Amino acid sequence: MKQATIKKSIEIEGKGLHTGKYSTLSLHPAAANHGIKFRRTDIEEQPIIKADANSVVATQRCTVLGAKEVSISTVEHLLAALKGTGVSNVLIDINGEEVPILDGSALPFVKEIVAAGVETQEEDQNYFDVSEPMVWKHDASGAEYTILPAEKFELTTLIDFDSSVIGKQYAMLDNLEDFATEIAPNRTFVFLHELSALADAGLVKGGELENALVFVDRVPEKGALAALAKKLNVTKDIEVKQEGILNTTELRFQNEAARHKLLDLVGDLALTGLDLRVKIIAKKPGHAANTALAKELLSTYKTTRKLRGIPKYDPTKKPVNDINEITKKLQHRYPFLLIDKIIELTDKHVVGVKNVTMNEPFFQGHFPNNPVMPGVLQIEAMAQTGGILVMENVENPHEWDTFFLRIKNALFRHPVLPGDTILFKMELISPIRRGLCEMTGKAYVGNKLVCEAELLAQIIRR
Repeated sequence: MKQATIKKSIEIEGKGLHTGKYSTLSLHPAAANHGIKFRRTDIEEQPIIKADANSVVATQRCTVLGAKEVSISTVEHLLAALKGTGVSNVLIDINGEEVPILDGSALPFVKEIVAAGVETQEEDQNYFDVSEPMVWKHDASGAEYTILPAEKFELTTLIDFDSSVIGKQYAMLDNLEDFATEIAPNRTFVFLHELSALADAGLVKGGELENALVFVDRVPEKGALAALAKKLNVTKDIEVKQEGILNTTELRFQNEAARHKLLDLVGDLALTGLDLRVKIIAKKPGHAANTALAKELLSTYKTTRKLRGIPKYDPTKKPVNDINEITKKLQHRYPFLLIDKIIELTDKHVVGVKNVTMNEPFFQGHFPNNPVMPGVLQIEAMAQTGGILVMENVENPHEWDTFFLRIKNALFRHPVLPGDTILFKMELISPIRRGLCEMTGKAYVGNKLVCEAELLAQIIRR
């Protein structure tokens, strides 16, 4: 998927569900790789909070993002609308601490975004996928997520509140293009017996019977509805309607509760900032579990992104250059020839292999009782690997010598021991000019990055 932003600014205002305070949202187009960011314009410093799983600070009845004691709550419906319409870059100005609840769904946000238009950008979105099924559990809530390989983002939610009114429900989204019609209209919901405790906890101050579904799974005592209406500052007469729903609204879908849970999941997973190419089956999802999963996926993505750069090594496959061909291109010989074969070679990168054995001459002194390959020799092996790329386009390689000019940003992350196989990957930073070659190099043992550096060398004819 390509990145995208909105074509023009959008302004939305309304009351917050939990704070009861009015605020105005202004969504503005943003450049590629900007991501989704909130800016609190009611604070003098106008702090910016990134819509990121690592910015989640609370999940009681909504998702709250925060940074340096500044927060923005109930972001999930807006984030779901942005994800559902394909918007990945936008700056959201808000002059309050809570995103308006509007009608309790994502539909009003979707309508405004569609009216403004979505503009596709040239850059690709970063993507996350899996090669095999995995199960992730949230012990605190009992939620369970099965993550399956898929070509696109697919979701299924399964809910069971042990309620005769809602029962067991499920909802599915097989294509994000159906979000606007199938998922966005579904409203947040609550059980009648929860409202009094939520009000006492300082929540749902902006709750109205028009912006939420209220399910009644327990017959209220005489006068209880009137007392609750007074506590919530509701002036309209309320009563229990058929199917255990208060008389103020009608269901938009028979499984609206499950569909809204799916909506929340879309919004919470948008905090990864990734194009998710997976199918997720969520049992009993909630904001705490959803955002914890988003954080886990984001962490896994960062790890796998590093692994994607690791060359694949099949020792049974014929190398590009074996040791005999290497000696025809490099001047180095025992005990200073530090690569055994070349397994990849293009005009911009090269990958070399070094099999480290206890017979290496340097282990006699480094260190006799605790053999560790010296870091400087790892750098030298990098340079020799890069030398293969340079000499590939030089006639009579044995008439040229290579000299180091600079080593920069060298880091040694893990010790290299006898028995290790090191893969050296060298990539050109800039084209080779006048014999000058600048490369970035990384050395891997298995999935571990053991060494990295930027090297500048020059080849000179003898």
